[in-house]
Amino acid sequence: MKQDPTPYSSEADEAFDQRIRTELAVAFKVDAIPKYLRRQTPWLQRNWVQRSIAALLIIGTTTTAVLAMRPPELVRGAIEHEYYERTLRGNFMTGQELLKHLGQGHRTQVPGYPQLMRPCDIMGLTAYHLTTFFDKGGMVTVFSFEKPVALAADSGWWNDMYWQVVTSADGKPLVMVAQKKKALGVAQASLTQPAPASPINGPMN
Repeated sequence: MKQDPTPYSSEADEAFDQRIRTELAVAFKVDAIPKYLRRQTPWLQRNWVQRSIAALLIIGTTTTAVLAMRPPELVRGAIEHEYYERTLRGNFMTGQELLKHLGQGHRTQVPGYPQLMRPCDIMGLTAYHLTTFFDKGGMVTVFSFEKPVALAADSGWWNDMYWQVVTSADGKPLVMVAQKKKALGVAQASLTQPAPASPINGPMN
């Protein structure tokens, strides 16, 4: 009756490897062992190859995540502009003129407690800068652009600042920047208010 082959044993395999290495060490010098007798490690199983692949995967994943969070170039320019003018205070234009650029020309007062109102330049475009404080939100900086710009409604966090693009009452995009996310919600509710509807009928006699 034919006997089954000897079952695999890791201990027997290790003993065999050790015996072969000992015999090779006796028979050959280390640098004289024929290549065909040496154990060949598959290329993808080599430690340095695996470490390199893992590093590339981490770098690729991180880069993809950063780019996914990255706001449009004009928004990044607005955030940088706000950083350099964060401590600037003063009114360099009238509130009514600024309100028109913000799509709130029907209002008589600038919302919140204005800290800075001025025309400025962001990436070569004329913009109108409002920094104002809301009691229940905090400090917010709002930018409106003189010429039409292609900015879709969006929001995110970049360079330690929360940002949001909203559409004004007259259909223009406004870029809002704040250190507190809550402040953006308060500013949006205030700056996107439509003009009050005109009465259809005249005053009653």
